[in-house]
Amino acid sequence: MRSGLSIGQVARAAELAPSAIRYYEKAGLLPKPGRQSGQRRYGAETAARLRIIQLARAAGFTIAETRTFLSGFSPATTPAARWRTLAGRKLAELEAQSQRIARMKRLLESSFHCGCVRIEDCERAIAASRCGPPAP
Repeated sequence: MRSGLSIGQVARAAELAPSAIRYYEKAGLLPKPGRQSGQRRYGAETAARLRIIQLARAAGFTIAETRTFLSGFSPATTPAARWRTLAGRKLAELEAQSQRIARMKRLLESSFHCGCVRIEDCERAIAASRCGPPAP
């Protein structure tokens, strides 16, 4: 009799492809499972770990950031403190991206309303007005 869940059973329960589970193992997000007759066998705790991984990924964390959340802190650091630390970093990153996107949007909405027939005419007009794109 086999004990534990097969990769297919875990994948179905987590609504993931088995390849995603193997990838998470290779990336160090999941511990290596036991094997029975050469097949991976997972405990019930794997489903809980996959839910945490999916939450982190949905929040925009990379594989490396997710790995840091799961194992990159001292054992004394609580999961809540880990999440706050990483969330603070991610929020700052998102704010910077948001500002960059806003600049790009302003540039796209306000620029290139010329009626130039040739690109050289645009080049001369931009050089004459000295109004190129805003600094990044």
